[in-house]
Amino acid sequence: MKAAQLMKYDKNFDLKVNDIPVPAIKSDEVLVKVKVAAVNPLEMLIGTGSVKLIQDYDMPVTMGNELTGVIEKVGDKVTDFKNGDAIYTRLPIESIGAFAEYVAVKSDAIAPLPSNLDFVTGAAAPLTGLTAYQGLHEELNAQAGKALFIPGGSGSFGQMAVPIAKDLGLRVIVSGNAQARERTLAIGADQYLDYQAVNYWEVLKDVDYVIDTLSPDEFDHELSIIKPGGRLLSLRTGPNKQFAIDRNFSKLKQTMFAMASAKFDRKAGQKDVQYRFIFVRSSGEQLRKISKIIEANQIVPAVDPTKFEIEDINDALALVRSGHPQGKVVIQF
Repeated sequence: MKAAQLMKYDKNFDLKVNDIPVPAIKSDEVLVKVKVAAVNPLEMLIGTGSVKLIQDYDMPVTMGNELTGVIEKVGDKVTDFKNGDAIYTRLPIESIGAFAEYVAVKSDAIAPLPSNLDFVTGAAAPLTGLTAYQGLHEELNAQAGKALFIPGGSGSFGQMAVPIAKDLGLRVIVSGNAQARERTLAIGADQYLDYQAVNYWEVLKDVDYVIDTLSPDEFDHELSIIKPGGRLLSLRTGPNKQFAIDRNFSKLKQTMFAMASAKFDRKAGQKDVQYRFIFVRSSGEQLRKISKIIEANQIVPAVDPTKFEIEDINDALALVRSGHPQGKVVIQF
């Protein structure tokens, strides 16, 4: 089968399309014929070696973190799926490999494809959906009636985070470009700020939770609007000691992460705010819950219209690197 593989970590990495064997499955796994795989900024972090301390890979490694597909074989201990089932998944971080014609994956990491999504739009949902779900439920421990702000929340993450937050009973405020205003309000946002017309830190205050999708450059502005006792969750700034503790990393790694994030933890502590970082994990159980929200709200994630196949993987990566896709970039098999 064809698979797009990383041969070595490199700041200017490319992937090589190799012919490798179809994987064998274990008793708790299924073999999935991949229909569509999504290309994410996470690929850049993995390919450059930026997340080696969190997850290091033996080379070559087949890349790709989320996909849709059809089950072709089930392991002896798998009882809740059968051949022919359409599924979607965020693959376990230790065994990625969506950029391939087939993938073996544990059955507890997959879920049936939501009824209102096809293979293309479905591939754009699991990574952002799980990030939003785990961020809100686990990292923020978000409580109904409180206020959440998502700066830069008009993109693919916000499409999933807004309805999941509303399902929790939160008041949701989003900033983004003017073009996304109506569609973001339509999926449940209570307030929308055009970032070109207003500075959010000048109009917001006493927010309970912030989910940062932008960059470390926004850290001070985001802190300034959070009430004492609130929480700031970043998808971009980087892991801290708490992140390492939660994942039972070694004392050495805890120390390294503490040193790397000392500035951010200190600033947050001075404001009586808890700083959190998320590196999303796979969960079929959570995906099933997300599917109900997707179906109830008829959420259809935006997908960039450019057509890519596996031979075009480096062109797809280049589009993601550019920062200007018109939705999730996907490759189709």
